[in-house]
Amino acid sequence: MTLFEQVSEDIKKSMLAKDKVALDALRGVKKEFLEAKTAKGSDGELHDDQALKILQKLVKQRKESAQMYTDAHRPELAEEELAQVKVIERYLPKQMSEEELTVELKKIIEQTGATSAKDIGKVMGVATKQLAGKADGKMISQIVKQLLQ
Repeated sequence: MTLFEQVSEDIKKSMLAKDKVALDALRGVKKEFLEAKTAKGSDGELHDDQALKILQKLVKQRKESAQMYTDAHRPELAEEELAQVKVIERYLPKQMSEEELTVELKKIIEQTGATSAKDIGKVMGVATKQLAGKADGKMISQIVKQLLQ
């Protein structure tokens, strides 16, 4: 079952369970999936790797929105966004811990032969491809910078 099909099934389950938070989050996800399927240049299919990128983007957007709501002293709206993040994250692969990520990044630095901060771009290129969906890009960048200083 593809991610698109799984989300569609879970929308039905959320409706039956009257789970408003999950329903809102999943409808937003399905909307993005449908837009990607019908986008210009698309083959009409949504592959799971594309779906994962969309899910990551949605999680990032909602976390940023929650932060803005928190800064604007609107905790009830921030809570709503974070609740939707939890629903969407169920479809993402398990995220690596900081320790696991550091170990993987050390291996990548060794593979690429990076030795200084000048090589950050080379390491980031490999790391973002290998660790796609498993770790946040911001965290990858921070750890690479620390390791190459």
